[in-house]
Amino acid sequence: MFDIGFFEILFIAVIALLVLGPERLPGAIRSTLKTVRSIKGMANGFRQEVEQQFKIHELHENLKKAEEQSLENLSPELQKSVDELRDAAKSVQKPYSKE
Repeated sequence: MFDIGFFEILFIAVIALLVLGPERLPGAIRSTLKTVRSIKGMANGFRQEVEQQFKIHELHENLKKAEEQSLENLSPELQKSVDELRDAAKSVQKPYSKE
């Protein structure tokens, strides 16, 4: 990710030790790591949301293409998208169906 070598990390650690002192350094490291983890978690959540939106958009576009072809003689990619959407529609309707 970053091009930081061992000596750069060692230099930062020595400066942090001099500035913060040995009493406050462990707490500062813990809070920094906690902040970095939360930022990574938010970034992963954002990435997953964007990927999901792209997939939904792609399915929507494929459905439009399939409707233009009247759902006949579809390419395998379009047929797969239509089948996915049908399965999703069935799973949504399942809890509301009368048995």
